[in-house]
Amino acid sequence: METIAILITGGTLDKVHNTLTETLTFPKDKSSQITRLLELGRCAYPVIIPVLQEDSLNLCDEGRAAILAAVKACAQSRLIITHGTGTMGKTAQYLEGKTGDKTVVLTGSMRPFSLGKSDAGFNVGGALIAAQTLPAGVYAVMNGRVFKASEIKKDVQSGRFD
Repeated sequence: METIAILITGGTLDKVHNTLTETLTFPKDKSSQITRLLELGRCAYPVIIPVLQEDSLNLCDEGRAAILAAVKACAQSRLIITHGTGTMGKTAQYLEGKTGDKTVVLTGSMRPFSLGKSDAGFNVGGALIAAQTLPAGVYAVMNGRVFKASEIKKDVQSGRFD
């Protein structure tokens, strides 16, 4: 089996509760929740590559360029990008047609993994399967569905991707 790389870019999946400010923030040590998530799933084979730790609503084309550079520099041809749900579609469309013969799957969560009752494990598990089986291209996996880059749309009313 080919090794999969998981590029970490931030988003809700990686946020934790800050008890001082009563807000959701990224950990001060810049760690990712993905390591613990994979441990719980007994999934030890992906390579973890930190790229950014950004709320996707604050992500600009400079950040997207950094993500693209990380995709191109990655030795693996099958990649997952953890990403915030707010602009996941925009980033996927930015990457589309620029990743060569790599299979790139974006995923994230609507609720932080650290808070429990999160969809993060389900979405990352789906992304792992998709990254192993889909042909080259850019996709997203959310809520048990696979979307092509041009079809990613978050429905804020329902709290899912349709």
